[in-house]
Amino acid sequence: MRAMLRWAHSDLRTHRGEALFLVLATVGIVASLLLAAALFGYATNPWQRVFTQSRGAHVWIHTAASTEASDLTALDDLDGVEAVAGPYPTTATTVASRGARASVELRGTSERPVTGRPLLTSGRWLDPGRPDGVVLESGLAQALLAGPGDVLTLPGRTGSLTVLGVADSAEPGYRKGERPGLVWAPPAALPRTGSVGGQVIGLRLTDPDATDYAVQRAVTLLGAGAVGEVSSWQQARSEAQSDDRLLGQVLGLFGLGALVAAGLAVHGAIGTRVRGHLRDISILKAIGFTPGQLVRVFLLQHLAYALLGAVTAAVLTEALAPRLPGRLGDAVDVWQGLPGHTVALVLVPVTVVLFIGATTGLAAWRAGRVPPVPVRRAALSAGGPLSAPARRALALRLPAALVLGWHKAFTRRPRTLATVARLALPLTLIVVAMSAWTTIDRFHGHPERMGLPAALTVRADDGANAPATRALLARHPDVTAVHPGVEVAALVPGQTATIALRGLGTDEDPYPFSLAEGRTARGPDEAVAGQGLLDLLDVRVGDWVRMTVGGRPQILHIVGRSIEPDNAGRVISTSLDTLRENDPGLRPTLYQLRLRPDADPQGVAAELTGAAGRGQLEAHAVTNPADGLSPLRGVVVGLLGVLALIGLVELLTVIGGTVREGERDLPALKAAGLSPRQITAITVTATGCTALAAITVALALGLPLAHWLIDAQGRSSGIGAGIAQGPSLMALSAFGAAALLGALALAAVPAARAARRRLADTLSAVA
Repeated sequence: MRAMLRWAHSDLRTHRGEALFLVLATVGIVASLLLAAALFGYATNPWQRVFTQSRGAHVWIHTAASTEASDLTALDDLDGVEAVAGPYPTTATTVASRGARASVELRGTSERPVTGRPLLTSGRWLDPGRPDGVVLESGLAQALLAGPGDVLTLPGRTGSLTVLGVADSAEPGYRKGERPGLVWAPPAALPRTGSVGGQVIGLRLTDPDATDYAVQRAVTLLGAGAVGEVSSWQQARSEAQSDDRLLGQVLGLFGLGALVAAGLAVHGAIGTRVRGHLRDISILKAIGFTPGQLVRVFLLQHLAYALLGAVTAAVLTEALAPRLPGRLGDAVDVWQGLPGHTVALVLVPVTVVLFIGATTGLAAWRAGRVPPVPVRRAALSAGGPLSAPARRALALRLPAALVLGWHKAFTRRPRTLATVARLALPLTLIVVAMSAWTTIDRFHGHPERMGLPAALTVRADDGANAPATRALLARHPDVTAVHPGVEVAALVPGQTATIALRGLGTDEDPYPFSLAEGRTARGPDEAVAGQGLLDLLDVRVGDWVRMTVGGRPQILHIVGRSIEPDNAGRVISTSLDTLRENDPGLRPTLYQLRLRPDADPQGVAAELTGAAGRGQLEAHAVTNPADGLSPLRGVVVGLLGVLALIGLVELLTVIGGTVREGERDLPALKAAGLSPRQITAITVTATGCTALAAITVALALGLPLAHWLIDAQGRSSGIGAGIAQGPSLMALSAFGAAALLGALALAAVPAARAARRRLADTLSAVA
């Protein structure tokens, strides 16, 4: 054991840089995977995030209006109840907005709750000065296509409600025909809005696993006849499972890719080291080392590197990641309070260490197979004779160093292909990361190509004069175009959800849709649709679709697929004139404004709202999907650093192997009259050719892979394919040049040192 430790210590002193890079690469890999786990817990299941941040109630109990308030407040004294929300008076009614109707539960509250606290996503909370103001649950707002400033009509024209805000809630959400949506309103607004009243109270428990027992005790206390409905947190969670989120996918994908690349880099490094120390390993076996001991030396050594990096990453992620700005910090902060946090914190580093250990063991196994009798390296195959192209190149008087270096790089095809593949993997992932960065930049720099030609959306009061409103908007100096339109909810036969039907622009001044397929709508009854709508209805470009708008049938011919970031792509758009053919009295209720490139959307919105007068216009900046991906920039930078470290480890392995394999050719090269500079150029050229081959493979595979991954994400989100944008030719050229020049620079120093070794030292090394 002492001899094993001494040899491992000697090897560490010889390869300090490689050991440091392996540790740093492991830190980056484990940190990426832990952040991916945090983001999947935070974003893949948004209900858990809302429940944690809002201190959600585990049980909601609906009772009759006649239930005594003392009985409800007594629930707070039950064992296992940490806090209560309410009780709140409720009223059942229906509301309508833009042709869509929904059954709702109006919940009266004068103050913002502490337990079961709604999380505002837009707008503001209830205002005592606005008795008709309400806040909608986000699922209901999406179904009604309503937002802050919109007006909800009550049945029988008994009044209206003004939407002040939209909020997320951890309660079971709105389901058309099955469950009413939730609307928070001042208590004074309830008596005039509905006829079916009741009360609701929420219970937050100290032990969520004891929910069933808590419900039994609550029902016993209130009486079975007084309880109308009970909903639990398990029910809400099971209904709120959502699709993957991009940040978690990116971190998980690149973390796993980096893990594979690191494993292959370790495998290649050990294999190269074994080939370079065949004589030393033979001597160790001759003096008594067993094959198992040799394998354990390499295995334990690299397991120590991996364990150090994994523990460091876990500690840093746990201590510092919650302080990261933006979504990443929030994700880790919430993730640390989730049930699976401890399991992931242990399982991810252990998995990484075991994977690196497995790849290390496969490579170290070769060291155990080295015969105990040293084999003269000169007797081994020296790489084969010069190929015909190499001989022709020498005949053309090309520099011998370049020809021999190219021949040296590609003379052993199986080993060369494996080396190029290992080096190309991190480079390919870097190309994919660059493409993701470029796509985000395209959303910000050229939103008109990504389905966002307008910078402002202005909604006018129903009674506003359309020509006067359009003239007011067009007079602003920062407004370059005004496109009138309407947006209504349309019901498609056989579907339980509504889609958004938009009429934007006119035949004389069409709206500039961003098309990914087909053509723009020019003729009567022609429209373009988002990917989400095509998937929902299982139709394609060229099909006809029938829908119902306000009781009237509307038949449209889909002639193109537009890039549609809104409403999960469940949008069909045509011109305003087309909709007027079915409803001649239709007037524009919204205006899409295109602004000057240097204009401030928020400032323009404030100026237009002030110029129109209080309550006449509601102007909002168009939400860019890339705004939510801002943390991805930092993620990409970190991933680039991790992948660069892995590529650097593999590159050092290539250089070390090339220098060692060139030692046996050094006497012959010197005898042939080559100078040390020429011999150095051979090694540098061989390394450069290997790096150039890896860069070529990375570009050939990385660009189509990036397009496929980004477009697949676009299709799954409803935006649709066609949003992927590869890096510019200049960026790719800079990437390739930096990688190639870096490889040449790293190879120059060890190659020059080997070329200037004394002949006696060289003969001793190859003996």
